[in-house]
Parts: sequence; C-alpha cells; structure tokens
Amino acid sequence: MKTLPHDDKADTSYGMISVTIVVYRPNLDELSSTLKSLAVALRQSSAPFAVSLVDNSPEPGDLATWLCQTVPDLAVAVRSGQGNIGFGRANNLALPEVGSYHLVLNPDVEMAPDALAKALGFMEAHPDCGLLTPLVHGRDGKRQFLCKRFPAALDLALRGFAPRRIQQLFRKRLDRYQMAEMPEDQVFWDPPIVSGCFMLFRGEVFKALNGFDPDYFLYFEDFDLSLRTAQISRIAFVPEVRIIHGGGYASRKGAWHVWQFLLSAVTFYRKFGFKLV
Repeated sequence: MKTLPHDDKADTSYGMISVTIVVYRPNLDELSSTLKSLAVALRQSSAPFAVSLVDNSPEPGDLATWLCQTVPDLAVAVRSGQGNIGFGRANNLALPEVGSYHLVLNPDVEMAPDALAKALGFMEAHPDCGLLTPLVHGRDGKRQFLCKRFPAALDLALRGFAPRRIQQLFRKRLDRYQMAEMPEDQVFWDPPIVSGCFMLFRGEVFKALNGFDPDYFLYFEDFDLSLRTAQISRIAFVPEVRIIHGGGYASRKGAWHVWQFLLSAVTFYRKFGFKLV
C-alpha cells in the first residue's frame, strides 16, 4: 500500500480504498490515461490505497516495468498468469484485500481529478449508501446513460443490436430503460442497475456479496451485482462524481462478444426471471 504525496493538513479520515482494474490485451495508451487520472484522483482524496491490476491476457507482457515507467508515483500490484478467467472472477481475486471502500474500475475510464474525493465524501455522509455510480460522458462529450431499469429482452435487442433507424422508432422505450429522465445535477437513489465501468462499494458490502457471481464470464455481471447489492444496501447516482468512459456495444466487437452476451443473458434471466417486453 502507498499513499501519494499530499498536504499534511489534508483530511485523511477515510479508510483505505482498494481499486481493481481488469485488463485483457490492454490498449496501453488508454490504460495509461486511466491510471494517470486514477493517480490524480487518489492524491486529491488523500486516502490510503491499494491498486490491483489483473491481467487476463493469455500471454502477459511485462506490465510491471511499463507501470514503473508510465505512472511512477502510483504503486500497482500486478496479478497475471491465471489466463482469461473472465471479468467477474478476475475482480474477485482482490477480495482478500478489499478496503473500507472498493472501486471496480474499467481500463477505459478517466476520472475527474476530484471524483474520488467527492465520492468518498458522499459515502461518508450517507452510511446507507453501499454502492455509488457517477455521471458518465463519452469521449465525444455526450452523456452516457448507464443506470438501467430491469431489462426486457426487447430492450437488450434494440439497444445492442438494432440499427440506429430502428432504435429511433423505439426512442421513448429505450430512454425509459436507460433512465434518461435522471437529471445531471441531482442525486438519484436506488437505480435498479448500474454500470460496472465504475462501481464504488462500501467494502463491507462488496465482501458480504462475495463480489461478482463467477457464473458470468463477460457481460451482465454488473447487472447481477447491482440487483444483489440492492437487497442489502442502497445505490446512489451521484452526478458531482464525473468520469469519461470509452466502452461500446457487444454487437460492434464481433461474433465472440455477441455469443458471450447471449450466454450471460441466459444466465441472468434464469437467475432473476425472464421479461420479454
């Protein structure tokens, strides 16, 4: 564990924040931006931290050396050699080291410098909040609506696979599914589902849930974890916590991703019940 340099008079009342980032054949330019923004956000939060980078690549490179050269002021523990065990299982490798707060972070996310300071401040002020989700914009500047209602199969098909002209015909339906009515300047409590690109948990909540369900290899593990979180704690959308997210839809990534999406959808609906429309 390492604490970034900060003012000795800064508030250090927060418990340790643990951070896990899972990568697979990472885009190093993208990952560099993520880690540099994380380093700045940790510095501003003044919290002690432990960062774990889990490399699911089949032939891991020398990420440790690259990290020392790229973010020398950020201590990162690299886990590799386990092969591609899936997103959820890889994140769960960090369960024994989960701190007072635990951040699940995608390698294509850039945080505002004050994101963690504001997030931790909110959670300290609201002990009933077990999971926080931020305001998200894409690199094009457009808002991404990553809070969701429980998905009907039609919603998933339209959002993930339909041509844009078809999506426009169902715009009201899709806006309702992705909770587009949520304002950018107000806290919103208890969205049913939030994105796994940035999930800040109270550590005791993440540990009580035993992390992600390992039955999902890729996709829907964040849906599952959101619904289970709501059974024991509360979820808050906090728009003063801001991030930029890359991301993309499964259908745009090729047949393998589409197949994994469908497999995980079956697992999800078997567990929580099927909804067609």
